[in-house]
Amino acid sequence: MSTTIQVSEKLQKELSKRKLYSKETYEEVIWDLIEDSHELDEETKKELAQARLEIKEGKYHTMEEVKKELGF
Repeated sequence: MSTTIQVSEKLQKELSKRKLYSKETYEEVIWDLIEDSHELDEETKKELAQARLEIKEGKYHTMEEVKKELGF
């Protein structure tokens, strides 16, 4: 079921500025804002901590290394 909401002109302009592409709907913009405000789940937090540790330990490849390995 769809519904219509009323927003001020100021809010509409702000939502328009947040569009990633011209035909993006305001609903998509609002969903993106909601998603951005959710806290990360515990699994994601653990994965981020692990990735940070690996970077500190030097366990990563630079973009140049990857390009060279792939022949770019």
